[in-house]
Amino acid sequence: MSAIPPDTTRRPPAGPRRLGLVARVAAACAALTATVAGCAEDPDAGTNGVGKLPAAQIAAKAKAAAAKADSVHLSGKVVSQGSTYTLDMRLAGDGARGELSTQAASFQLLRVGNALYLKADASFWAGEKAGTGGGSAAKLGDKYVKVPAADPVHRRFSGFTDKDTLLAGLLGLHGELTAGNRGTVDGHRTVQVAAGGGGTLDVSLEGTPYPLRLQRAGGAGELKLSDWGKGVDLKAPDKEQVVDYGQKIAGAG
Repeated sequence: MSAIPPDTTRRPPAGPRRLGLVARVAAACAALTATVAGCAEDPDAGTNGVGKLPAAQIAAKAKAAAAKADSVHLSGKVVSQGSTYTLDMRLAGDGARGELSTQAASFQLLRVGNALYLKADASFWAGEKAGTGGGSAAKLGDKYVKVPAADPVHRRFSGFTDKDTLLAGLLGLHGELTAGNRGTVDGHRTVQVAAGGGGTLDVSLEGTPYPLRLQRAGGAGELKLSDWGKGVDLKAPDKEQVVDYGQKIAGAG
């Protein structure tokens, strides 16, 4: 049996129609590859999706999440009327505790329900125009003073213990809002909302869209917001650690 002779028939070159089909297939494959690559670089992949929203909606969702949360840890600096305040406060709906510092002094603040307690050194109390006078001020350095609601000291410090009031003032961004820049705050992915009047707000792209960092306009401070919804231990000081002057601190001795 003879071997099958090789096929020596010459095939005609590919025509224009076939070459066009090959080119179209190659182009489609290239487009598909580019699309897949683009999806892999999507900044919103695996997020809560707020990064895709207009800036005003992102800010609104962040405020709503903050208002709904039971508590927050607020820390950082705020510059107001030429004074710098350093805050480290744990705020809840029914009270707050933490520390507030200025260039001149530092204070421990504690609010349990409607009762506000303030611990400061003797120099603070001695320097208060509405204070107790030098004699009794020396006794207050290691005590919590229960601050009456009508006293000027209460008006000055109670706002730092009110979660809703404090956050409403801090999170209000002024001017036209823009968004799009991505960042991280303590390892959490964020989208930044920038205000036309200055300042930026970092909103979490993970889980609930909580505000995580506020950079105020004109270098007026930076604050971080963390531990959203975590419990705050609020307990009134022991009676032996409290000085209670009744209805008014001023003039008490």
